[in-house]
Amino acid sequence: MLDELRNRLHEQIADLDRELRVELPELIAKAVAMGDLRENAEYSAALERQEFVRARLSQLTRRQSELSAINLRDLPRDRAAFGSRVELEDGDGDRQEWHLVFPEFVDFDGGMISTASPLGRAILGARPGDEVTLEAPDGARAYVVIEVITLHGDRVSGASDADQEEKSDG
Repeated sequence: MLDELRNRLHEQIADLDRELRVELPELIAKAVAMGDLRENAEYSAALERQEFVRARLSQLTRRQSELSAINLRDLPRDRAAFGSRVELEDGDGDRQEWHLVFPEFVDFDGGMISTASPLGRAILGARPGDEVTLEAPDGARAYVVIEVITLHGDRVSGASDADQEEKSDG
């Protein structure tokens, strides 16, 4: 998964870099050729886009640096963390599966949520059997963690057999 994220980030940076160095200078040159820059909407739009692209490139470059600094040894093997795939079940028995990713890779429809999102923060550190609570505008929602597969590919087990026996005896 790390390689996939690195590749996606590299592609985004390359696309924005090309836009900044090739496409936007062409747009700006065309807008300048139109004359009066004070009332030139194309010129203003191109400058705003240029500013946005520069800021986004800076942000993605920082994230690329953070991503390359991730050492798999530093990520836990026994609970949900960055890169984990987590299956949750709500009180109605409905299940959802999420991958915990950086904000730049969020794809809600693709099941990728940010580690910084409310649900992502609730899931971080969870193990199978744990209950996590999401504070939502319409009230709290509780989920039970069904399965965790870490970025290492490790499937995290729930409570130990001894813990299960203790619960059934108690």
